[in-house]
Amino acid sequence: MTKSEAIIKVSNLNKTFRSRGNKNIITGLWRPDWEVFTAVRNSSFEIARGETVAFLGPNGAGKTTTTKMLSGIMHPSGGEVKILGYTPHERDPDYLRSIGLVMGNKTGLNWDLTARQSYQLLKEIYQLDEKTYQQQIRMFTDLLDIENILDRQIRQLSLGERMKVELTGAILHNPEILFLDEPTIGLDIDAKFAVREFLIKLKEHNNVTIVLTSHDMDDIEHVCKRVLVINEGELIFDDSLAKLNSRYAMWRYMRLTFEGDADERELEKHGTILQHEGHSYLLKIKKTQLVPATTAFGGMEGLADIGITSVPLERIVSDLFKKRPSA
Repeated sequence: MTKSEAIIKVSNLNKTFRSRGNKNIITGLWRPDWEVFTAVRNSSFEIARGETVAFLGPNGAGKTTTTKMLSGIMHPSGGEVKILGYTPHERDPDYLRSIGLVMGNKTGLNWDLTARQSYQLLKEIYQLDEKTYQQQIRMFTDLLDIENILDRQIRQLSLGERMKVELTGAILHNPEILFLDEPTIGLDIDAKFAVREFLIKLKEHNNVTIVLTSHDMDDIEHVCKRVLVINEGELIFDDSLAKLNSRYAMWRYMRLTFEGDADERELEKHGTILQHEGHSYLLKIKKTQLVPATTAFGGMEGLADIGITSVPLERIVSDLFKKRPSA
């Protein structure tokens, strides 16, 4: 990717917070003993127009903090962020019109208004003409199937319904970039599927650049083509999802369930036992050893079931947290 293609440019981004170490209500006033915590450390990356990118990392890794700095909610402590030529924390009105933001654990719409009233308010804020407004409403309400809830107060909606109307509100003005922080958190399976399908169609129809933070690996695998893995504030992986998966292409997971106890020594002749619960075993096996392993396990007494899968994405990312990947 060349720099001319990038619409998001991040260079040596840092964010530190400080908290008072001395909690004493009296002595803490003149001897606070400040403690400094680094949430984001020297992160640099670029994102091109139309990319779908995921931020991955454990709790406290700096994902949400990075998203807040990119969207302009938070000021960096150091480094530089340029998005569409703007500095986000300056909150230029033209920049704010170019982005959409949805945070799964916070509401962006007024709880006392209906969804339709909220959209009419956004229409005035973003100065949308009536034709464009009606086209956007029809398109997004059809894609998310929310026509029947537009006249209910936001506070009366279920979590899944609220997330759908929040998404519509965030993209009503047709932003170039959409920042999503845990957009499917707490949603049921049907609502998650609807949100993912909507994001895929949004990318296809509008070529929106999507930056997604999620703990749900299904979100990542369905929506994003590229992943940025952050751990302890540092960027430790930046490449395509396909390349991340390819690191484990030589391995498979095998789930074996027995009617009684199994001989673990026999199992370990063919793979590594990762998990043992009751009479069920999860093994990591080289792809080249699948046939002999399956044959050997098939002959073991008491085998009730056997299943083979690729290494799950969450396991791959978990391994990245434990050690930096080799180049």
